[in-house]
Amino acid sequence: MIIGLNKLVAHEGFRRYAVNASWLIAEKILRMSVGLIVGIWIARYLGPEQFGLFSYAQSFVFLFTAIATLGLDGIVVRELVKDEGRRDTLLGSAFGLKLVGAILILPMLVLAVQLTSNDNYTNLLVFIIASGTIFQSFNVIDFYYQSKVLCKYVAFANSLSLVLSSVVKILALLNEAPLYSFALITLFDSAVLAAGLIYYYKTASRLKLFTWRFDCQIAKTLLKDSWSLALSSLVVSLYMKIDQVMIKEMMNAEAVGQYAAAVRLSESWYFIPMAISTSVFPAIVNAKQVTEGHYLKRLRSLYTLMIWLGIAIAIPMTFLSKWVVLFLYGSAYHQAGEVLMIHAWSGIFASLLVASGRWYINENLSILAFYRNLGACVLNIVLNVLLIGEYGIKGAAVATLLALILSSYLFDAFNKRTRMQFRIKTQALLLRPNDCE
Repeated sequence: MIIGLNKLVAHEGFRRYAVNASWLIAEKILRMSVGLIVGIWIARYLGPEQFGLFSYAQSFVFLFTAIATLGLDGIVVRELVKDEGRRDTLLGSAFGLKLVGAILILPMLVLAVQLTSNDNYTNLLVFIIASGTIFQSFNVIDFYYQSKVLCKYVAFANSLSLVLSSVVKILALLNEAPLYSFALITLFDSAVLAAGLIYYYKTASRLKLFTWRFDCQIAKTLLKDSWSLALSSLVVSLYMKIDQVMIKEMMNAEAVGQYAAAVRLSESWYFIPMAISTSVFPAIVNAKQVTEGHYLKRLRSLYTLMIWLGIAIAIPMTFLSKWVVLFLYGSAYHQAGEVLMIHAWSGIFASLLVASGRWYINENLSILAFYRNLGACVLNIVLNVLLIGEYGIKGAAVATLLALILSSYLFDAFNKRTRMQFRIKTQALLLRPNDCE
């Protein structure tokens, strides 16, 4: 294995993707560090009840963000890798589709909030946060940099957004700003990030947005390839965030605050598997064009890395969760420790889900990705109904863990087209990655 790792490190292609991933990871580490510190400060300042309302509003909006993304992310990157000559029409068409999707979110939210027990203030938070999805249409620039393995410019834009946002949040905290101010800052974040992406696209890459062209035929093709991914993203959003919405409806805002505090700590490192998978996706696409064995080998290595990352986080949190919560959030969030102890293990399977999601895209198995996420979503909702009533917020953490195990691992065993992935993941989970050489 050591010899294999040395060969991998010496490979020019590997070094290129490693440098690209390092930019993403460095930016995300900065975001995690600064964001966690400021986020904990906000949680302590607001207290469990108001922090719960804020987290609930963010989770409620997140349930609809898949409509704005339309599942285009991986599809557009794949097409740009295949044919950069269509850059302007691909980016222009994707931008138009994402903008329409973002605008459609608002009337859908108007209908959705009627089905909740929200008061007017909570709904105000929801609509302020939702408005930021319009600026997220400019994330198509990120797709271009992913395809070129030049994510450092995205890292620069994200870092700029982080610094400005953190300064504004600290000023809000020092001036004892009301809760809705922090919702407005999330809208500000999206606007600054969009401006940063546009700036680097124009100055560093010397490209212009005015050359983008919306092509109806390309838009139809993108939607044809991505509709199942959009549905899949929607159900992923549901089973990743429905727990906080259901806790609010079945319990109260304070319980959401306790749960959200634990989840934010548990998920604070999720950027690492996302950054790695995003960076190596072009390499995985290219590997399939070489040999099937080379393709599967790269996937297997990716899955093994994802699992090791998850284990490295989960084991310490099992023993230190209560102390970590007490130290960071204070005694007001005492219930969050037991949630963190359970939820930390979800990271292993969330990482596998992110990594294998790229495989589903590359194999054009988007419909199967939808089915696996739909099954996990249904399971999560059913388990939340059963477990929240009996065990409170700890039950919601268990429901999330079991749903992730189903979607990221067990589902692959039930279809002949995905059974090889089940074998590879099993070997990776048993920490025996060389067995299928």
